[in-house]
Amino acid sequence: MCAITSIIGENIQDELYRMLFALKHRGPDKSGVFVDGEISHGNLEELTVPPGNLGLGHNLLSIVGSEVVQPLRKGNMVLICNGEIYNHHSLYSELKKKSNYDFKTDSDSEVILALINHYYQGSLAQTIPKVVEQLDGDYAFCAYDGKDLVAVRDPLGVKPLYYGENDDFFAFASEKKALWEVGISEVHSLPPKFLLHNRELVELPGRLLGKDTHPINQSKNGISPSKKYLKEALKKHIYESVQKRTFGLDRVGILFSGGVDSTLLAVICADLGIETDLYAVGSEGSQDMLFAHKVAHDIGLPLHSRLVDEELVRKYIPLVSNAIEEWNVMKLGVGMTAYLAAELAHQQSQRVILSGQGADELFAGYHRYLNFYQKKGEKAQEDLKEDVENLYHVNLERDDKVTMASSVELRVPYLDIQIINMALNIPMYYKINGPEDKKRKCILREVARDLGVPPEIVNRPKKAAQYGSGIHKILRKKVLKDQIYMDNLKKTFKFIDI
Repeated sequence: MCAITSIIGENIQDELYRMLFALKHRGPDKSGVFVDGEISHGNLEELTVPPGNLGLGHNLLSIVGSEVVQPLRKGNMVLICNGEIYNHHSLYSELKKKSNYDFKTDSDSEVILALINHYYQGSLAQTIPKVVEQLDGDYAFCAYDGKDLVAVRDPLGVKPLYYGENDDFFAFASEKKALWEVGISEVHSLPPKFLLHNRELVELPGRLLGKDTHPINQSKNGISPSKKYLKEALKKHIYESVQKRTFGLDRVGILFSGGVDSTLLAVICADLGIETDLYAVGSEGSQDMLFAHKVAHDIGLPLHSRLVDEELVRKYIPLVSNAIEEWNVMKLGVGMTAYLAAELAHQQSQRVILSGQGADELFAGYHRYLNFYQKKGEKAQEDLKEDVENLYHVNLERDDKVTMASSVELRVPYLDIQIINMALNIPMYYKINGPEDKKRKCILREVARDLGVPPEIVNRPKKAAQYGSGIHKILRKKVLKDQIYMDNLKKTFKFIDI
């Protein structure tokens, strides 16, 4: 994963550099800029930024292969991208046949550039919707054709992108702090359903979730498929999702709570033959820590853990707050777990970790879904869909930023488009087994059991990360009640409003 930035104004070279420097943690390997037609690459500390009024910037975090320093250019078209395109091999082959595109690199980002050139007929605003229809991945990218500047992110918003302007500049970047660095205080998150065209938002067509052409809960003769059929299809989709998110990796980490979602990912990774390390965070005696140690032993994978206490929580509140770029106690509790796990993974040279994010929203894991189901029946599916569509600003942006603070890329296999479109069409009665179902997420638990997840984990009740780790309890009962500490924290972070 990487950082992307762009800024428009007069003599933006110094501001563009400061934006890139603010996001060095997202891409410490190499950097590059495009300013008014001129491209420059190099180490960030030695990078020369040409003078000009429109600039694009990129920091590279190299994951696999010969990943290429950006910006990329083909003719008048320039591209910067933060993301992974999981179907880039098939797109590469198709484009070689269809357009005889002359690829200069094996970068998945160049496939996006090739698609743009393939569909381009003078309007980037009309081209980009056709491009994103072809992409299977998690990404945020920007393209410039010499007259128009466009930016877009994947349909779920797995990868963050923020924009804003003041009297001097219009800019966008992978994190808010890059915009704050150049004096833009009012910052907006780009909604996944929209394209940023120059300075205007343009709604993208055809980006609804859970709207398969052939919903899986209906067969051609109108009879719903059996649970057995659904389970087999779900196994296949989850397995394929993990497979493509680990393709080309020799080793991978997993943000591990000892719950059914993360344990299922661990079992699949082990089955794929990938060297897998588990990372757990929690207070002494916390549920997540106890289960993580037991499950890691049972499935035979190495576990690396970080014990937290009040002193550690106090130390990391400023660091995590800086990463998530807002004051939200719930996000702070969850974010600290992922922040500490990613820091531990980075110390062991991990570049990619997987997370079970999204499984609870797709398969009705939270207790509130039981209440919705009791009141609405199958119409509760709409509540799940709404939560999935809002994951980008509730959870995904937070998770990306806290892991990238340690230059570790987070991938979310459950939020594969195939899984989403299937899950949102699986009947609720396969997710919640009646009004007294305290565990919920039934069909996913059965899939996990069939794939070898230990029975005690299959049957483990859901416990949110901030509670399972014990961090929320330390925050609420101890740290946040210390008024002197909080007053000092507010002086440090202007966005903290308590």
